[in-house]
Amino acid sequence: MTTSRRKLIEPQITPFYHVINRCVRRAYLCGDDPYNGKNYHHRRGWIVNKIKQLAAVFCIDVCAYAVMSNHYHLVLKIDTEQQQKLTPEEVISRWLQLFNGHPIAVDFLKEGQIGADKQQALSNLVAEWQQRLGSISWFMRCLNEEIARKANKEDQCKGAFWEGRFKSQALLDEQALLSCMMYVDLNPIRAGVTPSLEQSDFTSIQQRIREYQQVKASSSKKEPSNVNPFQLLPFVGAEHQTKKAGINFAFADYLELIDWTGRCIRNDKKGFIASSQPKILQQLGITADAWLEHSEQFMERYANVSGKWSQMCAFKQRIGGQWCKGKSASHQLHPN
Repeated sequence: MTTSRRKLIEPQITPFYHVINRCVRRAYLCGDDPYNGKNYHHRRGWIVNKIKQLAAVFCIDVCAYAVMSNHYHLVLKIDTEQQQKLTPEEVISRWLQLFNGHPIAVDFLKEGQIGADKQQALSNLVAEWQQRLGSISWFMRCLNEEIARKANKEDQCKGAFWEGRFKSQALLDEQALLSCMMYVDLNPIRAGVTPSLEQSDFTSIQQRIREYQQVKASSSKKEPSNVNPFQLLPFVGAEHQTKKAGINFAFADYLELIDWTGRCIRNDKKGFIASSQPKILQQLGITADAWLEHSEQFMERYANVSGKWSQMCAFKQRIGGQWCKGKSASHQLHPN
């Protein structure tokens, strides 16, 4: 039986989630379609642009993304603290960027006040919208529905564009988050559609590298950088772990790790152990072979949760499951 999405996404347990969605029948509806010879490459740009818009509206940060020809991956973080701090005006303003608001809310935003007889109705609306602004399900709904409408209009047809509801995986700790981000960022290289990270179009790693290079170039010239206003959740370095303001690794270390991993994948070096492993692997105590397996097979090795085995079992019990996939994989990522 399919598990309820409300059970699979539990911000109180972890704010980090990997979500995946595929085009209907896994057709190439966002790339070169071999059946009709048409190219839908531009639709991948639609998806990235919509992700950027939604990240600015929702209290949800984007850690990683990769938009492929027939599916896409996202690694998201629910920012519950930001969600709870929103004022009624901020909630309404954000919601109106996506939907036509209720007249009561529109009047309140315009006038700055509202009659006493409408206060309760306004409070109910704000509470409902505020909850939705921290919901991955609503984030995905807004993303998928708009892309489906635009694609169907372009094709002059009706019907499903996406293969049912999205799939999700809870990421319970930094090992799970790191390996899943690596899996997502290396998707184009693993699929053989691009030879390098810099050429991996419609991916977060390409965006991060470009922004990183731009900041370095600007700092050397002592000029302000003109970085894209859409910001991925930043790498803040292990020294800032207590602040929880971003991903608890330095980006330079992540870049070293993904470059090393990508080279091994491209050269098909399974079983290869370099004389000098990346700093992050040494810190976490993960072997090279185990890391490469996760970088290529993350989706296959876990079902809807990844992390330390005891935490995975606890998560599964909480959502009412009786069996948890990924015991051996979890032990590989958590050797200590």
